[in-house]
Amino acid sequence: MIDFLFNYETLRITWWVLLGVLLIGFAVTDGFDMGVGALLPFVAKTDIERRVAINTIGPVWEGNQVWFILGGGAIFAAWPALYALSFSGFYLAMFLVLFALILRPVAFKYRSKREDPRWRSNWDWALFIGGAVPALIFGVAVGNALRGVPFHFSTDLRPFYEGTLFGLLNPVALYCGLVSLSMLVMHGAAWLAFKAEGPVAERARTIGGKAAMAAAILFAGGGVLVWLGLLGGYEVTSAIVWDGPSNPLGKTVIANASGWLRNFHATPALCLVPALGIVAPLIAAAGFRSRREGLTFIASKLGVLCIIATVGLAMFPIILPSSTNPGHSLAVFDASSSRATLRNMLIATVIFLPLILAYTAWVYSVLWGKVTEASVREAGPSAY
Repeated sequence: MIDFLFNYETLRITWWVLLGVLLIGFAVTDGFDMGVGALLPFVAKTDIERRVAINTIGPVWEGNQVWFILGGGAIFAAWPALYALSFSGFYLAMFLVLFALILRPVAFKYRSKREDPRWRSNWDWALFIGGAVPALIFGVAVGNALRGVPFHFSTDLRPFYEGTLFGLLNPVALYCGLVSLSMLVMHGAAWLAFKAEGPVAERARTIGGKAAMAAAILFAGGGVLVWLGLLGGYEVTSAIVWDGPSNPLGKTVIANASGWLRNFHATPALCLVPALGIVAPLIAAAGFRSRREGLTFIASKLGVLCIIATVGLAMFPIILPSSTNPGHSLAVFDASSSRATLRNMLIATVIFLPLILAYTAWVYSVLWGKVTEASVREAGPSAY
């Protein structure tokens, strides 16, 4: 059993799954933080209402960002070629994301230091940028991964990226950005409806219902575009050697308009995942209208999970296709770290990930309950 768990093929697939878990964990937790930030100018009209919205995420946003750090660390250690290409090729886009994510904690800390309305309004817009920009850019990155990224390797495996920032902002990628933005706005609204009371919660329900419908329609539209072959696709045509060396040049890949449907045709049961990616936001939309806060938030989380999982299942075993030289695409079986590195990281993950999950669950249980205008006023300067 130990030999099976630690063979190269199992380790590679396990770390592909774990990377998906970390990215989904980030989207499900910090996703509602970003959604609340993006909604702030629209759900809160007065200073006390804005403080209510901010304090629904104030105690948890720092812990939620741990998933982002874990995901980046996992890419760096388990998939070094993916890290090198994505963080260098998408450098300017990543810079925008990091700028927005850095702006957010500064806004949290400084917003309520002064009572000047203009001061607080400026920091509220900083929170909006810190929520809306990453939500959009993450979707744009996924869209570019689906259509292929312009890169290739030299014979000594040095990566060369040939794209530009404006090249990333293509129609396909921007469409995926809208899917991501509507999905996280839905998730943020579900959190506000769950944690807030009064006008903030009411406005969140109204906007959240529309965002949930938009997420379902846009995601379904993306599926139609894939079916029509308009989003592109790739397929590995050579034999896959799961326990072979990590060499992206040792395989053949072709651009195939129906490539992203291949896994769903081979295993029809997988179609349940994108189906839930449509149905769950619709359930969330119904939950917003019926004021069933718990159901709404669970459905929202399920929608986020299934939408992201659909992308991973469609692309497997490819993790980053090359549009200029498809044969140089990165795949699960040829872009990982060494067997020893993956094994040692897995042992550490098995030890520490349950501790992180347990601590996160404890924090949320301690902070259970609604945030109200009265509670914010009573907390005074100790609240955001």
